[in-house]
Amino acid sequence: MENLKTDTLIAKTVAGLEPVLAAELSALNANDVIPINRAVSFSGDMAMLYRANYCCRTALRILKPLFQFKLAEQKDLYENLHAFAWEDVLWPDCTISIDAVISYTVFTNSQFVAQKSKDAIVDRIREKSGRRPSVSLDNPDFRINVHLFRDTCTVSLDSSGQSLHKRGYRRSTGQAPINEVLASGLIQLSGWDRVQPLIDPMCGSGTLLIEAAMLARNTPAGLFREEFGFMKWRGFDADLWAEVRASAMALRREDAPLLIGMDKLDRAIKSAQENCRYSGLSGIVDFQVMPFEESQPPVKEGVIITNPPYDERIKLDDSIAFYKMIGNVLKQKYAGYTAWVISSDLDALKFIGLKPSKKITVFNGPLECRFVKFDLFAGKRGASQ
Repeated sequence: MENLKTDTLIAKTVAGLEPVLAAELSALNANDVIPINRAVSFSGDMAMLYRANYCCRTALRILKPLFQFKLAEQKDLYENLHAFAWEDVLWPDCTISIDAVISYTVFTNSQFVAQKSKDAIVDRIREKSGRRPSVSLDNPDFRINVHLFRDTCTVSLDSSGQSLHKRGYRRSTGQAPINEVLASGLIQLSGWDRVQPLIDPMCGSGTLLIEAAMLARNTPAGLFREEFGFMKWRGFDADLWAEVRASAMALRREDAPLLIGMDKLDRAIKSAQENCRYSGLSGIVDFQVMPFEESQPPVKEGVIITNPPYDERIKLDDSIAFYKMIGNVLKQKYAGYTAWVISSDLDALKFIGLKPSKKITVFNGPLECRFVKFDLFAGKRGASQ
């Protein structure tokens, strides 16, 4: 068993957003930033761990690796986990939860790995203290990440607690709302300069535009969260945490570009407005009930980023007609704009009828998606596309 470097950290993210997260961490002055599969490895002190949790927009979790070992057979898992000095990290009356991730290993069931890992940890604590931690799946004091890849097991503490996509501002949702981390990642992948007008013509509960407003104003992603996992760790430094938050808040800006959200459903706009109020951005985003096909561009040039609603149960003909409508409206009304569309319906995307200038593969949960860019040229070129 090998105890890992004390300054090594891992930030988990959505597949496809690794370069965005790496850039965010570099901007926060993290060291040794290396994109890996669905994650970014980096190094830093406790202030950096706090800062990554508070400021990173595209991180799902910040993990603190504790130790690593090789395993040739299943019994090696329990033995190595039991050998670690958990009594220096946990306390007998705490609650724990195990997140197990397995790939190409001797185990075939992640739930079994989680159960055996839990047994090893609580057995160790009970042997040292006479008492044992209990399991809490909803809000544990400690989340422990057990990652098995081939013959290597890495055990980490999860410093975030609940997933960082849970910003704390979203109180109302529509159907299949986009994940906040993915929304911010798409905005950053688009290259939006935080100055140009930005429109989401099918905005649903407003997540894309709220994330855009937070990005433009440099509002920390974790501003509205009341709790992070590291707050329950031994040695939590409340003064350092206050300094990290104060430093981030000092960089906020008050100005914001033109941000407009449209949706044909009145209930969606009401949800978006409610979420905007909770995010402290009332008056920053203009939400309006408006079907996309009836919309008019508010300015001559700008950026469109949208996640069209898609129900996997609708018929293909309806899907094709829907995407044809999107293409027609873009061509006929939004010449001079740059449009980005994300969809998991890779066939229907083709019926937008415009030649994409860029395609990026990202994942929305388990769904493989394309984030596609269309340059809508003004004049004859735009009309002929």
